[in-house]
Amino acid sequence: MSLIENTTQLSQSVPLQESLAMYGAFGLFTLVLVTLDIYQTRGGAITMKKAIVWSVFWFLLAFVFAGSIYLFWDFYAPHSAYTNDKATISFLTGYLLEKSLSVDNLFVFAIIFAKYSVPEHLRPRALLWGVIGALVLRAVMIAVGAQLLAQYHWVLYLFAAFLIWTGVKLARDKGEAEEVNPYPEQLIRKVLPVTDDYQGNRLILKQAGKWVATPMLIVVGVIAVMDVMFALDSIPAIFAVTREPFLVLAANVFALLGLRSLYFVLQAMLDKFVYLKPALSVIMMFIGVKMLLVGTEYEIPTAWSLTFLVVVMTSAVVASLLKNKAKRQTSVNITNQKI
Repeated sequence: MSLIENTTQLSQSVPLQESLAMYGAFGLFTLVLVTLDIYQTRGGAITMKKAIVWSVFWFLLAFVFAGSIYLFWDFYAPHSAYTNDKATISFLTGYLLEKSLSVDNLFVFAIIFAKYSVPEHLRPRALLWGVIGALVLRAVMIAVGAQLLAQYHWVLYLFAAFLIWTGVKLARDKGEAEEVNPYPEQLIRKVLPVTDDYQGNRLILKQAGKWVATPMLIVVGVIAVMDVMFALDSIPAIFAVTREPFLVLAANVFALLGLRSLYFVLQAMLDKFVYLKPALSVIMMFIGVKMLLVGTEYEIPTAWSLTFLVVVMTSAVVASLLKNKAKRQTSVNITNQKI
């Protein structure tokens, strides 16, 4: 082997080693955050005050991380073509996009808890284990998606068409309840017998010398699988914002880690956000169009995407609150007229 070939292989291995080290460090950081979340859910039921505090904590932590990207992007991805500014804006846009799209998951969580009669004090830990499973599965999906986009540019247009189709489908949604995927439960029941009752936070245990599953394992499996089904929409969407795998992964991690606390903040108000799905539909179609325009003279800047995302979601929330206020006022007027 020639000296030139040796030098080329060495130069290619350095970025790979640096990337592996960076992903390893971020993996450890994620593990610390997950451990923190496990620790703070040990007390069972979550109060509204605690849920709000932790929701704010995860939200602020994402912006602190965005600040670290701005300051240390050369450390995170020394061989990236992105500038510090572009990397920061891409992360924030991806994070807010994933956060917005993941709100739709909250409706499904409520359905799962009702279907499997999950006790209130077990719901925080069930969501946490479900989110951990979803993190692992999403990491695999991101790695596969990044590899496909790197090798086959036409996959970008496939993702774009899928997002536009999903947006149109969501816009035509009649508001029927989501169906819970039955396959995780069927698979678990084939492998292990399942106890009739919940056994605290335990997923499996020994009874009469044999391993058995608890209903909690089924709930966790269903949550993880349903999240991945939603990720089939959101991961292609974030690749329209950035094709930097690290930014895609980081945005997903921070969006998912805050999802559990957000559920307990919004669980009593989920049916009040009447304009949420139309807003998500518009965002999906916009991201699909943005993906189609990548690499053309009409490519939509990421900063514009961030602005559009914030405006649409804010408008949806405000419009929903105003409609609910008007509905309450109408109800009061009708009551007064009867009196």
